[in-house]
Amino acid sequence: MTASVFAQAPNKMSYQAVIRNISNALVTNSTVGMRISILQTSTSGTAVYVETQTPTTNANGLATLEIGAGTVVSGTFATIDWANGPYFVKTETDPTGGTNYTISGTSQLLSVPYALYAKSAGTVSGGGTGGNFTHYIGEEFGGGVIFHLWKDAQGVEHGLIVDKTDLSTGQVWSNVSGTLIGATAQSSWDGLSNSNAIVGQAGHTSSAAALCLNSTNGGQSDWYLPSIQELNMLWNNYYTVAHSLTQISGATQITPAFYWSSTEYDYYGAWYFGFYGGDAYSSLKSDTYYVRAVRAF
Repeated sequence: MTASVFAQAPNKMSYQAVIRNISNALVTNSTVGMRISILQTSTSGTAVYVETQTPTTNANGLATLEIGAGTVVSGTFATIDWANGPYFVKTETDPTGGTNYTISGTSQLLSVPYALYAKSAGTVSGGGTGGNFTHYIGEEFGGGVIFHLWKDAQGVEHGLIVDKTDLSTGQVWSNVSGTLIGATAQSSWDGLSNSNAIVGQAGHTSSAAALCLNSTNGGQSDWYLPSIQELNMLWNNYYTVAHSLTQISGATQITPAFYWSSTEYDYYGAWYFGFYGGDAYSSLKSDTYYVRAVRAF
């Protein structure tokens, strides 16, 4: 089962999953039974919320539901402390529509906890407003456009910059597929470390990460393939960045398409981000998607 998750407020999360049976065949136009658990800390952590639902898949096997709107088994969705993460979503599915859950999967919630936490936060750190920042979101700077700002404990200003152009419209995540890199390539936020781990893998000859690390666009040499959370931060400020790109000669828009992240999913897959609607998916490392580099200062 492959899934995407994205956020809505108040107190619900939209969730989509492509349902396959144990033979890997799509379960189409069928009512399926699902039990959804929000786990705290790890993939085997405490379930702080559990509910059941019976969505109906479409002709492509896609089931769409809202977590927080099902039949509650335990916990209260509205009282989850998203700041006390990380959190993971575990789905258990009965393709026949009952409660004999034979298919299960667990993945980390990425943008969702932060979006729901921000709903109740008085001030969001970074983001380019307040805090006496000298730079701003959408500024052309450092070879690209700033899309995120924050200050460290010493008050030093830092930021993330996105390249002005795509490096590819169809690049594999890596030529090495079916081999797990592991924790060094699975950070949801540290794209540079992920990128270095990808190109350092035995047998590596080409990858989306290598395109970024080897780029000298904008006169810079420290580009890397963004992590899945860094792509989410870019999506959060997409309008401002897109507007800035239209004002820069030679720049190209971030296409409503799928872009590779540097975050590994498992032996065969990695996370990518959809700039159609701001959601994250996993796909085969051998699949081809867009590539746009980022750098930090």
